[in-house]
Amino acid sequence: MNKTLKMYRQAARFPGGKWLFSRALACRAPYFATIHPKILSLDTGRSEVQIKDRRSIRNHLGTVNAGALCTLSELAGGLAVDASIPGGLRWIPKKMEVTYLKKARGVLTGTCQVEPDILIPGDVGVDVDISDTSSATVLRARIHFYISRKPVFETNSNDM
Repeated sequence: MNKTLKMYRQAARFPGGKWLFSRALACRAPYFATIHPKILSLDTGRSEVQIKDRRSIRNHLGTVNAGALCTLSELAGGLAVDASIPGGLRWIPKKMEVTYLKKARGVLTGTCQVEPDILIPGDVGVDVDISDTSSATVLRARIHFYISRKPVFETNSNDM
């Protein structure tokens, strides 16, 4: 089991553990703190992340800003990939295609499902949907991740 998923499962067992995990994640990747995410669920092949509509992430129309929605998409997609990727591989987002379907207001939930079998070296596309409290999809994103092997560092005992 990978490190992120293991930490989530350990934290989720305790009252306030999901909240604490969400805060720790925002410390690890500080930009995500701007949307105040709450990780609702995380498992192999699936993540669910929620944000609340706040003044600081609204645009001039009074709806949630496109940047905040993209940040939520990247977080949900990245978590699903991270929780599912085989050991020895790493990932980084490469490209995102976004379709805005409806004005985003209120509590929003980003959901990503990925088949772990597709997570092999190369470019991999992952879909993320963001829905509102009425379960209407407000945004659909396709995130392309570049997956590569982690470098193997060899230590020569004579160099020490």
